[in-house]
Amino acid sequence: MADTRARLERCFAGVLPALSGAQIAQASPATVAAWDSVVSVTLFALVEEEFALEIDVLDMQGLLSFASLLKYLQEKMGETAA
Repeated sequence: MADTRARLERCFAGVLPALSGAQIAQASPATVAAWDSVVSVTLFALVEEEFALEIDVLDMQGLLSFASLLKYLQEKMGETAA
């Protein structure tokens, strides 16, 4: 699970490089002024590539935070949350 978190943090850092680790953990459009639709699309593309999966477009609306994306990935990968 730590690997999933670290990999997702790298995806966020690639799209939002100005954020610290603590900021990434709390990241969402409500907490990051720079988070717009381009950031969302780029982030989803990076996550799909990093984790070799396709995120259903119907799921994307509910995945607009680090926490929700981490939970989604953990579920997809059969991991249990700590």
